[in-house]
Amino acid sequence: MAGLQHFRIALDPAIQKLAHLSTNRFKYFRWTPRTAGITFMYGVVVPTIFGVIAYQNDGKYDLRAKRRGDLLVEY
Repeated sequence: MAGLQHFRIALDPAIQKLAHLSTNRFKYFRWTPRTAGITFMYGVVVPTIFGVIAYQNDGKYDLRAKRRGDLLVEY
């Protein structure tokens, strides 16, 4: 009763291929210099940059209990 019998549409072969490749991505993935570089950038370089920025700003700003006219910078 609630099936797709009444909604027969022409399926796009490109969309079907994309769906098949995305569900079976692990079968088609290969380590290449490009994928290794992208993995290294997102796994090591980007977190390192965020860590350095966070370490430099640690304790610099105190946003708790500030009144009008008070500075955010502690030093």
